[in-house]
Amino acid sequence: MNDTLLKLLQSVDTPTVCNAIEVAQGQRGFDQFTRGTMLCSDPEGGAIVGYARTAKIAALEPPSEAPDVIKARRMAYYKYMSEGPRPAITAVQDLDYPHCVGAFWGEINTTVHKGLGTNGALTNGVMRDLGDLPKGFPVVAGSIGPSHGFVHVREIDTEVQIFGLRIRNGDLVHADQHGALVIPPEVVDQLADAIHKLLDTEQLILEPARQTGFDFAAFETAWAAFEASRT
Repeated sequence: MNDTLLKLLQSVDTPTVCNAIEVAQGQRGFDQFTRGTMLCSDPEGGAIVGYARTAKIAALEPPSEAPDVIKARRMAYYKYMSEGPRPAITAVQDLDYPHCVGAFWGEINTTVHKGLGTNGALTNGVMRDLGDLPKGFPVVAGSIGPSHGFVHVREIDTEVQIFGLRIRNGDLVHADQHGALVIPPEVVDQLADAIHKLLDTEQLILEPARQTGFDFAAFETAWAAFEASRT
C-alpha cells in the first residue's frame, strides 16, 4: 500500500470502502466486515487504516497461570505490537464477550500503543478514559466501562474474531465509527480507482437531490444516469 492510497483510505469512511471493494470485484456480496453496532472514541478523527497486529485478552476472572508467565506474555505482547509492517492497527479480541468487563483500552494503554507506532485499536471489548485518550489514536470498541477488571493477555499473533469479522496478522483493516472490514489483497491495486469511480457515481444522484425543485421527474432522470454509470 503506497502513501497515496493510505491517505485516500484515511479520508473516506468504511461504508465507502465496503462499496468500493464491490466495485473492484465487479459484483455485490463482499462480506468481510463487522456485524452489529460498535462505538468509536473519536468519530471525527477519521478512519483507522493499517495492517493488523492481533491478540486475545480476558478480564472477567484472574489469570490462572503463574505471575511470571503472565508478565512475560505481557512484555512479549508489547514487543510484538512494536514490530511488523506499518501502518498498523491493533486488533484485540476479548474472550469474555459478550460479558466483557475489563477496559484494556484506557489512557495509558492507548498512549503506549500510539508511541509504539500503531494507528488505533479495534476490539469487541471495553474502552474507558474517554476524553483523555491521545489524539490520532481512535479506538473502535464493543462497549464503554469504568474498570480494567483482571485484564491480561491470553494469546499473541493469533486469528481473532471481532463482531463476526475474522482478522489475521497482517490483514489490511479499515475501521471507523461504522465498524471495520478487511480489504482483500487482490483488490488493493484497484481500490483507489474504485473509490474515485464510486464517489463520482454517487454525485449523479446527490447533486440533483440537493437542488431546489428536485422532484420525481428529476429523480427519474438522475437515477437512469446513476444506473447507467454502474453497468
